[in-house]
Amino acid sequence: MAASPLRPVPGKLDPSQSFRCLDGIRSLAEKGHFKAWFLDQFGVLHDGKRPYPGAVSTLEKLAGNGARMVIISNSSRRASTTMEKVNSLGFDASLFVGAITSGELTHQFLRRRDDPWFSSLGRSCIHMTWGDRGAISLEGLGLEVVNNSDDADFILAHGTEAIGLPSGDALPMDLPDLERILEDSAKKGIPMVVANPDYVTVEARALRVMPGTLGAKYEKLGGEVRWMGKPDKLIYETAMAMAGVGAAGDCIAVGDSLHHDIKGANAAGMESVFVTGGIHADELGLKDFGEAADPTEVDALACRFNARPSFVLPSFTW
Repeated sequence: MAASPLRPVPGKLDPSQSFRCLDGIRSLAEKGHFKAWFLDQFGVLHDGKRPYPGAVSTLEKLAGNGARMVIISNSSRRASTTMEKVNSLGFDASLFVGAITSGELTHQFLRRRDDPWFSSLGRSCIHMTWGDRGAISLEGLGLEVVNNSDDADFILAHGTEAIGLPSGDALPMDLPDLERILEDSAKKGIPMVVANPDYVTVEARALRVMPGTLGAKYEKLGGEVRWMGKPDKLIYETAMAMAGVGAAGDCIAVGDSLHHDIKGANAAGMESVFVTGGIHADELGLKDFGEAADPTEVDALACRFNARPSFVLPSFTW
């Protein structure tokens, strides 16, 4: 989505592209165009292990300009865990209105079951979860974990490292073995819930496979998949309610994934900032942190994903 022509916006506009290139977010923040800022965490604020250079101070300055900030993340974990995570990395969690994650939405929908699709699910599930990263708890959801498709009503994908056991433990399992379970389940017509739609994420400056990869595989096998989180507009609408903002035009989303963050912002009708130094850095030929991407390359990549950012910048800096 291009920036609105009805108001002046900062940044350098390349006539051949629909986005404006920025060096940092200061010009956007100080103009006060947007009441609410929806910030991705991995690839924008931090890499899972440490904050990006300048991200902590940028967040503080953004808050100082009156922005209502919500973390909006495709994370398998609950929102409270996300707030603990950013706080442990040196961010002041009190500066955020809160956080909404794909894992939080998944938990709420499975618990309430007031959505017709979720109400039709049974209670027995194959649970694909994490191993070294820490398994996801299903406490309070009334689910029975099974380890084969014959006994399962659905698949719940929180992670890509292990499969949950009825005992509550997790059995480490590599991706090919998980995919074999998907193949067997698809033949039986079992639906799948993906609690984190990301295909990969940045972790310590490397890319790690996420549950969205399993969901994409399952769809190719002909399986039915319910995707929770970005790019579905529901997570953006939830963030708007948290921030107390009623109009999408008063919001801006910042993220590093064209398919999830930018395409999701497009679907929600709000403007967006594409951070090029995240998961698309290699595709854009970027070698160093803070290196500016070639606008022509950004445009070509955005077209490939059918995603239109409003603004583009190298990293989340002031």
